[in-house]
Amino acid sequence: MNLSDFFLIKYGPEILERTLEHLLLVVISITIAVLMGIPLGIMITRRHDLRQPVLGIANVMQTIPSLALFGLLIPVPIIGGIGAVPAIVALTLYSLLPIIRNTYTGITGVVPSIKEAGRGMGMTDTELLLQVEIPLAMGVILAGVRVATVISIGIATIAAAIGAGGLGVFIFRGISVVNNQLILAGAVPAALIALIADLGIGTLERHLMKGKSAKTSH
Repeated sequence: MNLSDFFLIKYGPEILERTLEHLLLVVISITIAVLMGIPLGIMITRRHDLRQPVLGIANVMQTIPSLALFGLLIPVPIIGGIGAVPAIVALTLYSLLPIIRNTYTGITGVVPSIKEAGRGMGMTDTELLLQVEIPLAMGVILAGVRVATVISIGIATIAAAIGAGGLGVFIFRGISVVNNQLILAGAVPAALIALIADLGIGTLERHLMKGKSAKTSH
């Protein structure tokens, strides 16, 4: 095989273009999911009656097959149709569960004696949340963001089915013409992005967990 036939060289410029499209879909959807998921996770630590409904709805979103969810969004007004918008909506919905669940787990897992010490110092519930609970739970919250990001990177490949672009364009094109190089041109960069994101967020998560351990030991 000639070097020029190697998929990274052969499709290099388009791989870069599709990778940027892919990253844009993931970054926007994860940002929205974080802005929605963390407040929802915090809310259900204060309103226990809402815990089951919120987690139940998020669980249902996870059980819907990804291609089916993309298809179901097509006829929905405003957020539906073809292109990036319904893809971002679907990716956001898929990303919510690990973020909500880990936010709830992280905050409820803070040692009660630390919270009692904060209340003894006269902290309000808001001050306790912002200055004690969230900083100590941040490692667990980041673990949820990490899982959500990796899931989103994988599912974003299916967004090509509704015209949202991304690396899935190569995969669907490769399947349609039975071309393994085209499939690899989409699958390999997507896998690399997922690995880099996992390592990056994982490193930050471990750093925060070490800081948490150091604080709780004093």
